[in-house]
Amino acid sequence: MGMEASRSAIVFLLILFIHAAHSFYLPGVAPQDFEKGDELKVKVNKLSSIKTQLPYSYYSLPFCQPKKIVDSTENLGEVLRGDRIENAPYSFKMREAQMCNVLCRITLDDKTAKAFKEKIDDEYRVNMILDNLPLVVPIERGDPGSPAVVYQLGYHVGLKGQYEGSKEQKFFMHNHLAFTVRYHRDVQTDAARIVGFEVKPYSVKHEYDGKWSEKTRLTTCDPHTKRLVVSSSTPQEVEPKKEIIFTYDVDFQESEVKWASRWDAYLLMNDNQIHWFSIVNSLMIVLFLSGMVAMIMLRTLYRDISRYNELETQEEAQEETGWKLVHGDVFRIPTNSDLLCVYVGTGVQCLGMVFVTMIFAMLGFLSPSNRGGLMTAMLLLWVFMGLFAGYASSRLYKMFKGTEWKRIAFRTAFLFPAVVSAIFFVLNALIWGQKSSGAVPFGTMFALIFLWFGISVPLVFVGAYLGFKKPAVDDPVKTNKIPRQIPEQAWYMNPVFSILIGGILPFGAVFIELFFILTSIWLNQFYYIFGFLFLVFVILIVTCAEITVVLCYFQLCSEDYLWWWRSYLTSGSSALYLFLYAAFYFFTKLQITKLVSAMLYFGYMLIASYAFFVLTGTIGFYACLWFTRLIYSSVKID
Repeated sequence: MGMEASRSAIVFLLILFIHAAHSFYLPGVAPQDFEKGDELKVKVNKLSSIKTQLPYSYYSLPFCQPKKIVDSTENLGEVLRGDRIENAPYSFKMREAQMCNVLCRITLDDKTAKAFKEKIDDEYRVNMILDNLPLVVPIERGDPGSPAVVYQLGYHVGLKGQYEGSKEQKFFMHNHLAFTVRYHRDVQTDAARIVGFEVKPYSVKHEYDGKWSEKTRLTTCDPHTKRLVVSSSTPQEVEPKKEIIFTYDVDFQESEVKWASRWDAYLLMNDNQIHWFSIVNSLMIVLFLSGMVAMIMLRTLYRDISRYNELETQEEAQEETGWKLVHGDVFRIPTNSDLLCVYVGTGVQCLGMVFVTMIFAMLGFLSPSNRGGLMTAMLLLWVFMGLFAGYASSRLYKMFKGTEWKRIAFRTAFLFPAVVSAIFFVLNALIWGQKSSGAVPFGTMFALIFLWFGISVPLVFVGAYLGFKKPAVDDPVKTNKIPRQIPEQAWYMNPVFSILIGGILPFGAVFIELFFILTSIWLNQFYYIFGFLFLVFVILIVTCAEITVVLCYFQLCSEDYLWWWRSYLTSGSSALYLFLYAAFYFFTKLQITKLVSAMLYFGYMLIASYAFFVLTGTIGFYACLWFTRLIYSSVKID
């Protein structure tokens, strides 16, 4: 009877779970059905440029405006990215095509003409949103073997060019937009879901007869005479005192693409082939290296330990060699041990944040359709991981016989965030000086400070208290009173040399993936292959641990017992290569010419490299700590 009841309970729970899975959608990502004639709300987002990296709000240029501009509510990640989502003056009705709709007519003065020219010169693009889908420009490619059409996010404000037979550079405005809304129709209900939002921009010098009024018909674009805009043969020049008439068409096309796969077209923007091959290549190299390293370590160590334990039975035990010689100093407390505790705690915080973020991303919670979700998740996770940071730093501090746990908790809570905040404030002041929408507003700044002081700091203290309450970890061997003298080292065991060599392998494991991450951040593309990124992250952890353990073993064999800081810096030095690669990427792939934009790039990459240093250093340190405790507890020491 009991068995039957429990079985039916399990079946009931399963049905509930399946039902929940079917009805579960992420906020803002649930499908919306539209009937014929329903109004569609088009929204405008920021103006963005890969040349300046400074976003501006759409209405910072004198485009046509609705009667009242309404800001959409944005999450923390969207605000930090510089997104400013507002309502647009366009009026769409579902499945009702429109031709040559006149939006407005403006006459440029010196100031507005200069503003438009600057944005056209810096290759700014206009971003729009319809039903949570970003606006794209389809670009046909003739390359065999690659997708026939690639999509560019947003359309350019205008373009530069010359008239035939003239060498003078002119600026032309994209003032006619031909929108295409693709929809997938349900045969039974006749309701439709939007699966695509495309535009083809044109520059057209519109003409009309007589005086301008609201009912004036254009001679260059008139649906009654079937005269449509199909090219930019007579373009609209941007000069003071010129009038510009903004027009648009809307066409609706039925599509076979289902709502669930509407993002696929956006995500197939780059050549995936390179991506797969290079990652597999990186995997093979690193796995091969890992196998070799593990084999050498296990064989050599096994031989060492069995030899040392055999020696104990013979007279030769008097003359110890290799790493066993330094057993009385290997767990001697390092210099600046407090700082090491702080950095290890911060590294644990970074590691936890990255790990949990990737799990959420792989489960699809942080897909590109959830705008700003990735940054919001990372910030919140960083704050809550403060608990583990405090715990890790105080455990290590107690191992180093420390007594003032509050001081270590305070430094852990403030050191890393203070450095990052200082760089961030300087960069924010630069962006603010450029009047860009990328500048973080006061309210958001207050929210960030609250997250740090109101949640992160108390959690670090709670973690530190819990960690310090636990009994200290005992060393496997006793430490001598008098430090042993370190013999002169070979040139290749020089700390600087071995630290710099140690960073090459972890960087080599991630640099191909790094190219795609940098491209998605700085060249305005979507990054979505989180499964692969997680794989690369695991490889990074394994590589950091192995290279540090190997170099630590060689160091102990040459009777140098100062391994604490060196283990942290060995794998942490990969951050130096990351920053150098970022500089290489800047000069080879980006077209940034403005000083402010260059400072922004290097400022943000400095923050990223610093975080990477703390993360990889901590992995190397813990691997070394585990390794030294393991080998010294395996040999018999009198």
